[in-house]
Order: sequence, then structure tokens, then C-alpha cells
Amino acid sequence: MKLSLSRLRAAPAVLAILALSACGGIDTGLPPIAVPATAPLFSPPTPAALAWTPALRDTWQRQAAGNVDADFPATVVSADLFNTSTAAIQSLQDGGKKVLCSFSAGHSDHWRPDFPAFQFDDMGSAVEGASGARWLDTASENVRAIMQRRLDLARRKGCDGVEPDHADGYAHKTGFDLTAASQRDYNRFLATEAHQRGLAIALKNNVELVFELAESFDLAINEQCHQYGECSGYAAFVAAGKPVFNAEYAGIYQAPGSDRDALCAASKKRGMRTVVLAGALDDSYRYSCDE
Repeated sequence: MKLSLSRLRAAPAVLAILALSACGGIDTGLPPIAVPATAPLFSPPTPAALAWTPALRDTWQRQAAGNVDADFPATVVSADLFNTSTAAIQSLQDGGKKVLCSFSAGHSDHWRPDFPAFQFDDMGSAVEGASGARWLDTASENVRAIMQRRLDLARRKGCDGVEPDHADGYAHKTGFDLTAASQRDYNRFLATEAHQRGLAIALKNNVELVFELAESFDLAINEQCHQYGECSGYAAFVAAGKPVFNAEYAGIYQAPGSDRDALCAASKKRGMRTVVLAGALDDSYRYSCDE
């Protein structure tokens, strides 16, 4: 199996945001959201009906820095779980949009309000290029409890779905004995817990496990699958009527021309929804193949 670099190739985007957050670069103007380690878990006896079922026709916008721009015609918006206020989520929904709340499910970030809940043994090797981030032991009961509380937070804030990021530690040097089998188990755990709260859930990256996990997730999100020749792996989602959102980053696709035209033509042929975004995900550049 080839080493999955897609999850570190978020360096042009996600890791830039991590660095901004670590040094206070993202200012929401809101007080931090406390998520106590002892917060009660929302545990319905049976899976709840999803409040929203993603569809192939959906289009999307992804933004992590600054106030989320609601002016785009995209029907789905990805926004940071912690940095996006309940009022902002409600405002987006009032405008007819569905909101995916993003959080890291695979590594800890020392600036997050619930960071103290992680135990020393939960955290392994440092994440390359992300100051203050360490890979997590996804078999840890404590790590899983923290993720349950993050899903509780998503439900309380009114998110329509969740986007657990970095849930592919098995493909990196984490300091733990993570395998493809343990990753499948953890990702299915996240999907089950999200569904129990009535939340749709996106499979983020994890190209090598797409076929095996497609049944458990409601949509897929990828970064740079066109640039790295990985988009064909998402046929399992499209065939099941589940949307695939892809983000490519500005540069070779920014100016109109053959590169961007070829990208959009390939995306449409595969039934995917592709946007070209600024690497910082700060709304400074966006081009949609579908709007």
C-alpha cells in the first residue's frame, strides 16, 4: 500500500489554518467554547433519523478562517466546529444552506478548548508541519469519549453534519501501532456515533479505504484528488447516490485555461463537485466547477 500523503498535503490548507489558530490568527470575536471532560454524553438507544441526507446535486463551500461567506450559491458549507458560532450556523441555515462542522478526529491541537481532556498516553508523534499537534491513539477509550463529546457539541450547535478530519493516522508515523483494520474500526465508530445524534457524516480523504467505508458514510470530501490522480476511487460514493466534494488549491488551477478546464471536465464526468480554493481557506479565492 502506498503511503497516503493526502492528509499531510493539507499543508497548503489545513496545516496553514492550524498554524494560524495556534498563534491566534483566527479571531472569531467570540469567547472560547468550553467542552468539559465530564460533559454528559448524548446517548440515544437507537440511531436517530438523519436531519439531512446529502444528495449528488449538492454543491459546497469550504472556509475555516474568518467569518463564513454566505453569499455563494453553494448548498453545503464546511466550517470549523469550534470557531463557528451557533448564531452563524443558524444564519447559514436560514439562508437555505446545510452546515458541515469540521474537527480533527486524528490528532490533538493544543489550542482547542477540550485539549486538557486528552491524557499523556493518548498522544503520540508530532504531526509534521503542524505546531502543537500530535497524532492520537484512536483505540483509546478516552480519545473516543472526547470525540463523542465533540459530536455532542455539533448536535447542540445545530450542525447538519460533521467532517472529522485527519482520520487516517494509520498511513502516518503516529507512534502507535495503527493499521488499516484499526482505522476502519475507528472511522465506523465515528459514523455510528454521528448517526446516533442525527448527524450526517463525511469521510475525509482516506482514499485507500473508500470502498470499504462508503456504506457507513453519507458523503465524501477529498483534497487534491485530481492533482494526485486519486479521484477514481470515489466511484463507490457516486454509485450509491452520495456526493463527493473535492477541493483543489489555487495555483495551477487559478487562472482560466486548460488546467482548470480539464479539472472541471474530469470532475463533472465523475459526478463530483469540485471547487478551487485559496490554500489558507480564508475566502480570498474560490472557483466552482458547478455554479
